[in-house]
Parts: sequence; structure tokens; C-alpha cells
Amino acid sequence: MALTNTTITSWKLQEIVAHSSNVSSLVLGKSSGRLLATGGEDCRVNIWAVSKPNCIMSLTGHTSPVECIQFNSSEERVVAGSLSGSLRLWDLEAAKILRTLMGHKANISSLDFHPMGEYLASGSVDSNIKLWDVRRKGCVFRYKGHSQAVRCLAFSPDGKWLASASDDSTVKLWDLIAGKMITEFTSHTSAVNVVQFHPNEYLLASGSADRSVKLWDLEKFNMIGSSEAETGAVRSILFNPDGSCLYSGSENTLRVYGWEPDRCFDVVHVGWGKVADLAISNNQMIAVSNSQTNVSWYVVDLNRVKKSGSVIQGLIQDKPIPVPTSALGTTLRRNYERPTTSCSGQEMKQSSEADRRSPEGERRSPSSEDEKDDKESSAEITNHEDFKEIFQPRSVISRTPPKKTEPFPAPLEHSFSESVLEKPGPTVKIVTPVIDRAGQLKAPIISSTPVQRVEPTVITAARPVVTTSVPSPSRPVVTITKPKPGPGIILSTRNEPIGLNAGDFLSHARNSKASVMGDEEALAQIRKGHDTMCVMLTSRYKNLDTVRSVWASGDVKISLDSAVSMNDLSIVVDILNIINLKPSLWKLDLCTSILPQIEELLQSKYESYVQTGCTSLKLILKRFWPLISDTLTAPPSVGVDITREERHQKCKACYKQLKNLSNVVKNRAEQVGRHGSTFKELQLLMAPLDY
Repeated sequence: MALTNTTITSWKLQEIVAHSSNVSSLVLGKSSGRLLATGGEDCRVNIWAVSKPNCIMSLTGHTSPVECIQFNSSEERVVAGSLSGSLRLWDLEAAKILRTLMGHKANISSLDFHPMGEYLASGSVDSNIKLWDVRRKGCVFRYKGHSQAVRCLAFSPDGKWLASASDDSTVKLWDLIAGKMITEFTSHTSAVNVVQFHPNEYLLASGSADRSVKLWDLEKFNMIGSSEAETGAVRSILFNPDGSCLYSGSENTLRVYGWEPDRCFDVVHVGWGKVADLAISNNQMIAVSNSQTNVSWYVVDLNRVKKSGSVIQGLIQDKPIPVPTSALGTTLRRNYERPTTSCSGQEMKQSSEADRRSPEGERRSPSSEDEKDDKESSAEITNHEDFKEIFQPRSVISRTPPKKTEPFPAPLEHSFSESVLEKPGPTVKIVTPVIDRAGQLKAPIISSTPVQRVEPTVITAARPVVTTSVPSPSRPVVTITKPKPGPGIILSTRNEPIGLNAGDFLSHARNSKASVMGDEEALAQIRKGHDTMCVMLTSRYKNLDTVRSVWASGDVKISLDSAVSMNDLSIVVDILNIINLKPSLWKLDLCTSILPQIEELLQSKYESYVQTGCTSLKLILKRFWPLISDTLTAPPSVGVDITREERHQKCKACYKQLKNLSNVVKNRAEQVGRHGSTFKELQLLMAPLDY
């Protein structure tokens, strides 16, 4: 068989473990397309260079999860908003905290830097938008008008307008000079996730959860284009640098749109999942997405993407709108006038004067509390070589021309013949992150091991990450990092089967040369354990059928007892997942049966079991703790009351089990990340047990 090679349009560049807990926000630097900032539930902001496995810098100071991040236009500063509503601004070149800004009453959901002045805007779940003067460390103006969370903010290229997108399905345009709303666009039918200004013309684009992209004329304030065929919610949009087309990122798909008339030039299927951000570098689209603690980079070769020409029919409803043109054939739409100086003068002066009449706009001098916040924040450089390469040349005079970034090489799409597997090829670099006892990421360990295939990972406390490499005769070096969950936890969302070793399907090397396994031998390996699996699944089916037949009688307690008697936690979890959906099914005698099972679930190695146990325990504490407490503290009754005595015995048994569970919850609450926060919540609910 011959090996045929063709260059592919899109590919996965790299996957890393970005934080010790779930990633909650991320953003690409739009100027270079080579810088990434990630925020996590571990309250840190980490700075990365695209395609490099090591974190350049780790920024601390926030005391709650980082919900939103943004670079300024020069990528020398980064601002991060937290769940508590605070903002922290860092100078990346100086590696220090610049400002801590407080004022929002809910978590930050959107951020943007003013293109020229020392200002930034922040939007919150509290529906307010605030404009901040970074130099004076105060709120300059507050814009009120949205009724729900503000999901995206964007300044116009000339710095005079601010566009905001909200969960209330509207896009609003604000005049920074007058300090008021100019207009409101209301054609979207669901939450608007993203807005962006055209780089030159008076155009605004918006993408929504209603699966459409819309374009708005900012001279006539009307809609001039709308798409209708996205496969999912539009999560990110980006104009081509020359303004010729608009890129739209939805789940696993990139679309290229034109307007006047509406048309779709191209559709590229990319396996990026729910894409978080887009940037362009060297005529390549750099995209980033995240899943739990992992962040993945993807590349789309724009040289192989149609940005003009014929329209892909059926993807978009064409609306032939005549385009006004001059004698030279160019559009007559107005362009932005970019001032050569900062807008800190006359433009913001009017806003400042108007703002002094508002208590929200009162400027304040740095307080001792703010200075304390700044001292608690830090910028730790974890990779000095990359830091010097990326940030230092901007602040020193270089005797040689700056090094230009090169496009990422595209891997080849090929069909393998048998002989391909025998040829040695470049190995894949594997990055194993090291997490210390405090839960913080340290420098990863890089290894390179030539093997034949990827071996699925089984996560245990002793061996948290299994690293492998895949040979390819023409594929460039790609860096891959596998997620490291908490010790002994098997994630509920995973891509590889548990307990299956792909190496069993491959023959061992003889005389240092790879040999090809025959079909019969491979099938024999695949059949290993098949009969055992069939027996196990058949047994589980019979058990569930038994529980279902008992459930049909209408007695939930007997159904649950039958599930417990089978000594199979998976059956108990299945039943609990149903009961948890309807809290009215819970009774006190049900608690006595299930609390011992919850103790096992909370200590299980399976994440899904732990989640189910936590949900059930929350329901019990919220619905039955007042009854248990009142019954046990009530004075003894006069005479014989059998019902009361039975209730007292059940409450006593529940209390004893809850006390045992409180120790498990207390130990688990020390974990970092999502599970730690869940157990902390349970610990608060169980606090009355100690009194």
C-alpha cells in the first residue's frame, strides 16, 4: 500500500494541564496570537506561550475563582475579575500587581481595555457596567440598562464607544463622551455571548446562543446581515485583520461569513468542542478551549479556507442588499478616525464632570486596605527563559532585529500501510505536570518514549499519569499533557476506558524491531475478558430489573433496600440519581437506609459516585436536619407514644450516621478545586452537628 500525504486544514496543536483545579476562564492575546492567560478555581491566573508546555508566570492575589480575563492591546498588562466582584491588574513586563479595583456586587463576567487611554471596562452578573480609571484607581462611570448579566464588552477602535452584550438578548451601544446609551439592538432571541467592532468600518458583529451571527450598521443603527444555520451557540467571533470577512466559532465548527449580501464562504469542522477564544497569527487561526483542568490549542490554516468567492448554499439565507459604492468601487461606509494621542483629555473630561455628580463616580485615593490587597498579590515567574524572550525585549534596546514568529507547521494527513508501522518516527513529547502538596503547579517533567500506540490511562494514587508517544513518519513534534485529577479519583467525563490496556492488542518487539500482529492474534487479544464483561453486564441488568419491579409497587424504601442488599454501589447510584430528582420522595426511614451508603459513595474513587453522594447528603441535611434536631432535643413525652418513639429512634440513628459522615466531609473539604468547594458547602451544612 502506498502512503498518500495531504496537508490538513485544521489540527490540534497542544493540550496542557493549566491549573490544579478546573479552568474557569481563558483569553488569547489578539496582537500576537501567541500569548494565553488562564484563570482557575484555584484563584490563580497563569500566563502561557502558545505551543510551549511550561507556564511563564503565575499571578496570585484573588481569593475566589477567576471568572474573566483580558489582555490590553500591547499584551503588557492583564486584568482578571473574580467571583467576588474584585478586579486585579498586573504589569507583565514588571512582573507586579498594579491595581486592585473593588465595586461590583457580583462576579465579573466581561472585561475590555480601552484602546488608547488608561481605562478599562468591566461587566458583571449584577447587570452593571463600570468604567475604571486605572491611574486614579477609581470608577469613572457606571452604565445601567441591562437587566441580566453582561457577557461581553468591546471598545470601538477610535475609543469613543463601548458595546455590551447581555443575557437579556440585547446589544447596547454606549457613548463614552456623553456617558449615555446611543442605541439598543434587540433582534437576537437568546443570550448574546460576544460582540466585536469591525477594524475599520462602522460595523458591529454579535454572536448569540440563538445560533446566529448578526451585523449592525453603526451609522443608520440597523441590522444589515444575519446568519441562520450555526450548529450550536456562537461562542466567539473575529473579523479578519483586513475586515474582509467574519469568522464565527461554535461547537466544533468554524464558519466564514461575508455581508451585503449575506453569504457563507466556508465551513471548517474542527474538534475543539466549545471554543473559548480566537486569534490570528501568520495567517493562521489560533483557537483555545478548555475541559476541567485541561486547555487545548487548535490551529486552522487560513490559506486553505475560503474567504471570498462562491457561496456555500443552504448555510445562510441570502438577502441581496445593494451595496452603495463610489466611482472607485469601494464602500461609502464611514471609517473610524483614530486619534494620535491618548483619549485621556477632552473625551474623558466630559464623562468625568458628569460623573462627579454621581456617587458611583467618586474617585478615591488608595486606601490602606487596597495597599494590603496589592501586597498579598504577586507575579511569580516560573519560566525565566520564556519570560525574557516574550516580555523583556519590549523594555530594552535590542542590537538585532526582533525574532519573528513562524507559522505552526501543519501535520500531514496520511493513510497508513503496514510498512508505516515498522518505520521509526519522531516521538511525541509528553508533559507530566507536578503538583505539590499545596495543590500548586510546578515545572513539568518532560519525557520522550518511543512506543507503538497510545495506552489508555488508568488513574491511581501511585501512578497518576501514564505517558506515551505515537510515532509518525511525517508528523511534527506535538506536546500533549494528560489531566491529573485528585488522588484515586476516576473522572466522570473521560475519553479512555478504565482498565483497558491498548498495548495488549500489539505484539512485543523482537530483536529491537517492531513486528506486525496477525488478524487472528489481534482478535484473540480483543476477545480477552469479553465473556467476563458480558456476565457482569447481564448481572447488572438483572439487578436493575429486580429493583424496577419492586419500584412498580410504589414503595421507594423497599426498592432502595433491595438495591442495597445487592452489594453493588452502581445500582444504588442509579436509584439515588432518580430519587434526587424528586425530593418529595424522601422520607425519614429512607435516610436511615441510605446514609451508610452515602459514606461509601463519598469515599469512592469514581467522581460520579462522589457527586451523587454529595447531592443526596445535601437533600437530607436541608430537609431533615431541623426535624432530627428538634426530635432529639425535645423533652421526654408523658405516657406511651409509639409513633414518637419510632421517630426518635430513626432520628438517633440518622444523627449517629451524620456524625460519622462529618469526619469524612471535613477531610475532603481540604481538597482544592470543585470537589473541595462542594465538601466545604457540606461542612457548613453539617456545622450544627457539633453543637
